[in-house]
Amino acid sequence: MDLKVTTLEGKDAGKVSLSDAIFGLEPREDIIARVIRWQLAKKQQGTHQSLTRGEVARTGSKMYKQKGTGRARHHSARAPQFRGGAKAHGPVSRSHAHDLPKQVRALGLRHALSAKIKADDVIIIDDLVAAEAKTKALAGAFASLGLTNALFIGGAELDGNFKLAARNIPNVDVLPIQGINVYDILRRGKLVLSKAAVEALEERFK
Repeated sequence: MDLKVTTLEGKDAGKVSLSDAIFGLEPREDIIARVIRWQLAKKQQGTHQSLTRGEVARTGSKMYKQKGTGRARHHSARAPQFRGGAKAHGPVSRSHAHDLPKQVRALGLRHALSAKIKADDVIIIDDLVAAEAKTKALAGAFASLGLTNALFIGGAELDGNFKLAARNIPNVDVLPIQGINVYDILRRGKLVLSKAAVEALEERFK
């Protein structure tokens, strides 16, 4: 399929041909959901932890004598049923990451790109380059293109001025082609690819 290429100033810069094997699939929500779940699970810190009976700072002596009080036969005040005691079966520090086949991860990326194309939310820019690192100037260019919530994917090396100017604009993310991922593609409204990014994607999925 062919897609129009524009400049950051909104001028026409020709057309680019996109591979149907990458951008022309019928999106499958189940595959996309699996990849997003894998990404978010890997990202989760997993540092939540409650105190066990061995970690609670309370006396270990018997609360009261075994017999003659008329009460239950308790021993330690660290038991979960007492106020200030430990938590029974509480969370422990662990990794939430799980395995996902490499082929499924690659397929998920292609389906996410195809979903954006199908929703008409992909814009091709000839080059993501800014003359100077001025946020106001770049924000004006984005506004003229109707980009208020977007993910920008450049080539292997990002232009320093563009990266600096874009980082203070809300709801705008800029990534090199190596950092492209399903979660970031879908969490932003528009996907803006440079011509270098399109070439790198087609080279990656040959």
